[in-house]
Amino acid sequence: MDARDRLIIALDVPTVAQAEATVARIGDAACFYKVGYQLAFAGGLDFARALIAARHKVFIDLKLHDIGNTVAKGVENIAKLGATFLTVHAYPQTMQAAVEAARGSSLKILAVTVLTSYDDNDLAAAGYKSGVRETVLLRAKQARDLGIHGLVCSAEEAAALRPVIGTDIALVTPGIRPAGAASGDQKRIMTPQKAIAAGADHLVVGRPIVEAADPRAAAAAIVAEIRDAG
Repeated sequence: MDARDRLIIALDVPTVAQAEATVARIGDAACFYKVGYQLAFAGGLDFARALIAARHKVFIDLKLHDIGNTVAKGVENIAKLGATFLTVHAYPQTMQAAVEAARGSSLKILAVTVLTSYDDNDLAAAGYKSGVRETVLLRAKQARDLGIHGLVCSAEEAAALRPVIGTDIALVTPGIRPAGAASGDQKRIMTPQKAIAAGADHLVVGRPIVEAADPRAAAAAIVAEIRDAG
């Protein structure tokens, strides 16, 4: 896999105009972009179509979680966009509905194990008896058995997940911060080089690129680090 395909830039900006400007500034230094809630609710799905038409890859990060029929209908429409990835929360019924709805398309379903802004205390406050590590491993096993195409997890969990899920399931890791970058609201973070070494397939990077003085140079530096680590 080309190093550029392994970097996913999170376009966490409030308007399509800002997203367009960011993509233009990055140019050919990157080719894979994530559209999440903020941009999706501001016309970002139409923008995703434009990115795909321009031969970019797109990750739709909506973290679907609802009754099976509702999830399935949402997945079917996202599949029509031509997106590469779509996230759902890693609950068995949700994952099963999404996988079945994506069958026959090129869309790959990613299951979100535990958000990288959560730690053991956050799970306890939400009523979970298990900590992050145990919850991630349980959901990874369930995802594997249901035919999920990939998992979204912290790079901290990547090495532990590989023996559980094998090599056919992609690991997509947010919470990536180049050395010296601010952690922001993320609690489980890792540098690009260490994340690749831990077994991550794709790295999701937002603010360190999008908010950089030179987004193209920031993206190119991370791609180079991925290439050197791989």
